[in-house]
Order: sequence, then C-alpha cells, then structure tokens
Amino acid sequence: MKLRIVYDNEAREGLESDWGFSCLLEAEKKILFDTGASSEILSRNMQQLEIRKEDIEIIALSHEHWDHIGGLDAVLHPNVMVYVPRSFTRRTKKSIEERAAGVVEVSGPADIVPGVHTTGELETGAGIKEQSLALDTKGGEGVVALTGCAHPGLENILAAAERFGELYGVIGGFHGFSNLELLEKLKMIVPCHCTVHKEEIRRRYSEKAVWCGAGVVIEI
Repeated sequence: MKLRIVYDNEAREGLESDWGFSCLLEAEKKILFDTGASSEILSRNMQQLEIRKEDIEIIALSHEHWDHIGGLDAVLHPNVMVYVPRSFTRRTKKSIEERAAGVVEVSGPADIVPGVHTTGELETGAGIKEQSLALDTKGGEGVVALTGCAHPGLENILAAAERFGELYGVIGGFHGFSNLELLEKLKMIVPCHCTVHKEEIRRRYSEKAVWCGAGVVIEI
C-alpha cells in the first residue's frame, strides 16, 4: 500500500505547508484521509502531486476540527463516499451528503476496504471524538495506525488498531503524546502535523522515525 502525504505543517520543495493534515491511501480503492484546513492549498498540492479529485473513491475524516475538514470543498464530488464519526454535527453531514455519493457514519471498528480498517469512534476525556485507521502491511508484518490528531490519546488509538493485527508502525498527528517508551516496539514512526514532541521522537528513534511533510511517499 502506498501513502502520500498531501497536506501537513511541513512540505517538500514545490508544495505548500500549512497547519492541518491529509493523506492519500492507494489501496484497493483510493482513500483520502482528512483534507487539511484550506481547499486552495489542498487543491494546489494535489495538482503538484497529480492527484485528481475524481479519482478519490472514499474520503475518511478523523474528526470535525477545521484543520482536518477545511479542505472538503476541493475533493467532494458526486461519486465519492465519505466516512465520518457518528458524532459529526448534522449540519456537516448534511453539507457532505448534498455533494457526495453518501455518508457512512462510523461508530465501532469496521473494515472500509480490504486492508483498511477504522478503529471506530474513540473519545477523549475532553469530549472530542475521533476515528483513526489501521492499515495492513503488504508483507503481513502487522498493521500501521494512521491518526489525525490523536485527541483520544495515542495509547488508546494504538490499542484500538491492535485488534486488527500486531502493531508495525504509526503515522500522523500524535498531539501531546509523551509516553515515548510505548513507541519502542514499533518498526516505523512517522510523527506529523500536531505532534508536540516531534523532534524528540526523531532524535530518540532516529533509525526508524521518518520525516513527515507534504510530498512524502510511504510504502507499507
């Protein structure tokens, strides 16, 4: 499976960086995970990466914060299915339904397509509900957790992803996660977007930590 970071706080030359996150999965279907904050920046990065919105078959949104759904206008089209946590406001779901093929409300863990699973809607003590994805590795080494902002706690997300197989790695925003010892057993660590301790993670796990930014391609 190939992952392409489309939107992030950092970016490779020729692409734009901005506060937010978006990642394209090339699995059995093309799945866009989150849409960043700005439709304009998302569109320009997609153009540079030669990604056509019409080729995106599924959009999975982690949570309803602006920096993860703000770019929706750039990617919604009549043939795309959108997976959202059930807790999304009715207003947002209705807005998506009017411009997409349909909305799938996520509550518990489930398969989206073969090799791509949702952890289901997880909740933080602050009341922020969020879904993450669990991705099967090609060689069967385990699963990679893909997170938006990890508001429910990266520990909880990794535990939820582990029900789909042994943990191989994690990609995405870790938010304020500081229990860095928990990452020791992972073989791939890609801290992105809102990760507070990004530099410390890269130093501590220099042999397996991968730099994240728009334009990065990751094969799993």
